[in-house]
Amino acid sequence: MSEKSSHKQILKSSAIIGSASLINILIGLIRQKALAVLLGPSGVGLIGMFQAVMGTVSSVSALGLSTSGNRQIAEANGRGDQDALDQVRRALFWGTLFLSVLGAATMWVFRHQFAKYLLDAPDKADSLGWLSIGVALSIAAGSQTALLGGLRRISDIAKFQVLSSILSLTFGVSAIWVFGERGILIFILTIPLSAFLLGHFFVSRIGRVSAPFPGFKSFFPHWRKMASIGIPFMLAGLATGLGMLMARSIIQRELGSVEQGYFQAAWTISMTYLGFVLAAMGTDYYPRLTSAIHNHEQANRLVNEQIEVVLLLAGPVIVTLLGLAPWAIRLLYSAEFALATDILRWQLLGDVLKITAWPLGFVILSAGAGKTYMMTESFAMAVFVIFIWLLIPEIGVISTGISFLVMYCVYLPLVYSLARWRTGLLINADVKVTFAILMVVVSSVFLSSLWDDLAGAVLGVILGIVLGIINFLKVIKKAELSGPIKKIATLVKSRLATIGINFD
Repeated sequence: MSEKSSHKQILKSSAIIGSASLINILIGLIRQKALAVLLGPSGVGLIGMFQAVMGTVSSVSALGLSTSGNRQIAEANGRGDQDALDQVRRALFWGTLFLSVLGAATMWVFRHQFAKYLLDAPDKADSLGWLSIGVALSIAAGSQTALLGGLRRISDIAKFQVLSSILSLTFGVSAIWVFGERGILIFILTIPLSAFLLGHFFVSRIGRVSAPFPGFKSFFPHWRKMASIGIPFMLAGLATGLGMLMARSIIQRELGSVEQGYFQAAWTISMTYLGFVLAAMGTDYYPRLTSAIHNHEQANRLVNEQIEVVLLLAGPVIVTLLGLAPWAIRLLYSAEFALATDILRWQLLGDVLKITAWPLGFVILSAGAGKTYMMTESFAMAVFVIFIWLLIPEIGVISTGISFLVMYCVYLPLVYSLARWRTGLLINADVKVTFAILMVVVSSVFLSSLWDDLAGAVLGVILGIVLGIINFLKVIKKAELSGPIKKIATLVKSRLATIGINFD
């Protein structure tokens, strides 16, 4: 793949998935606003705890099937091997069915232990039992996404994401509106239910496997391979999920449910707004990198291009949101959540490191180095939890934001060294310059915001706009796009030239 076409492919997939993710972000913001108004910080915190438990059990029970299945489907599809693709599809379906039942049973059987030791709320055991339905649906939906992603059905994934978000918003918020806190379980379950129903619809459009059923014995080699790849990734997911549960448990025990709500608010914003660029990585970049991972030159070019495009696309968003953090918290939640502002600021600073590290982490994923991936994710999460534990008695809930930044200060050089060891990766000059500029701009807005909210807002908006224009022109130039978007870029450059700014 040429440099030109690779940049175009990254931009195209980012545009498709990014547009869907942007709609999802808007839907998510509406959802969070409704929750904040209807439930307050304690209710938002409780939802976060329930979702964390359900997500951890789902991740463990799935045995990394979505990751390993995506990888095997992408490999078979890349080779054009229809027989192998049919075999993997069937193995993925039956494996998912078994693991969904197993995951639901695990959630139900251990509901009392989860309520007592993870939530410090034994009275919530019955509520956790209902989440067994969500565990089964989450595992099934993950398998459907793996199939669509492995086949690189980008448009279908985008539609699936948007429609499932609309469904979960409509029915979930309605449940909270009608039943109040008693509707929290319905709200949580509508998310995996919507994903499963829409995922089933789009998977059905692919068509059934036409080859005769070969018998379950033929699936065992595929299951062994999925397990050998997936279990280390499952353990990494377990480490991440348990780490988040431990962090939430520390907050709950040391500070209470209100501070838990502050953390949840900042965390949700930090995790949500980057979805428009990070989602494209798992959907398009990961399958392409998997296909090219044994060609180190091609793989390294893909990594550099992905990092550069992500920094160019996400940079202006981070800068602007950092400046407007206090108003974003009030707008998206309410004035009750004002103390979440400082958490969000520290997390946004860490997000620059995060978006740089993610394409590097996919090198480990694409190479199938499950044990290495497990150790890096576990180590990073351990850093996060330890720093929260050390800092929370002194500085309270703001320790979560600082610990997030520290985690990625450790994680970024770690995954870079591992990627370099595996493929000989070297970061090119364009990426280094783009990263350095973004770090300087973000740091300036961060320090200004700590000094004065209004000063930070003015600087953040101005620098966000300037960076957005510059990055827009860079992306258009690198992708060598034509048509209306090229005309817009030419018009922008001509307007800049009239005020003495020449962009080459």
